[in-house]
Amino acid sequence: MELKAVIFDLDGVITKTAKVHAAAWKAMFDEYLRLHEERGGDPFREFTTADYLKYVDGKPRYKGVASFLESRGIELPFGDPADPEDAETVCGLGNRKNTKFVEVLNTKGVEEYGSTVALIKDLLTAGIKVGVASSSKNCQLVLQKAGLEQYFETRVDGVVSYELGLSGKPEGDIFVKAAENLGCVPAESVVVEDAVSGVQAGRNGEFRLVIGVAREDNIKELQENGAHVVIEDFEGVTADTVKQWFAQQK
Repeated sequence: MELKAVIFDLDGVITKTAKVHAAAWKAMFDEYLRLHEERGGDPFREFTTADYLKYVDGKPRYKGVASFLESRGIELPFGDPADPEDAETVCGLGNRKNTKFVEVLNTKGVEEYGSTVALIKDLLTAGIKVGVASSSKNCQLVLQKAGLEQYFETRVDGVVSYELGLSGKPEGDIFVKAAENLGCVPAESVVVEDAVSGVQAGRNGEFRLVIGVAREDNIKELQENGAHVVIEDFEGVTADTVKQWFAQQK
């Protein structure tokens, strides 16, 4: 079967926003965990990089909040996406995190991974369609800040997922929808992800090839969760390379 489309995750794959997200999550959760302690809850234990990778990375925002709180035995009502930032709900905490992220993005901008952008351009030159699928509701803003929006024929992000009622990662919905928007099926397409939940989503969506990008020294984790190929960066990887990897899959 011929390769027709490649669907990229955004944060940590195309743009260097993973660190911005991680910093925003830490600032929000550490503030809340200190408040929780003051109210008679468990002693403060900071939100760590390991927490970010295990409970939050790659997941829809509110799902990430709920997953981390559950790991600490903290129960909060889900609330509503319209909740204000000071609401002590899953949505309230998620909205507070988003504000912190946007503040950093607007003041510092965003960097791209040059090797990924070079591959995207090469894929387009080779006649392969390119899409982006992300849990982030800030996906379009990030692409605009990075000057990359014009390269993607479709964008399925947190905003689109909410509007369409799509399940978040590790379910494969957003990638399957992106393939559909490109006029393709998963068997003709590739998913590129840096998060465990994203790799799982690619496999759950039954994509023929799932490429894991190990930005966080997580080669083993990506392999164990279903990535067919794991690399640390796209330096030297071309459209022909991806075609070869694709052809090697049964």
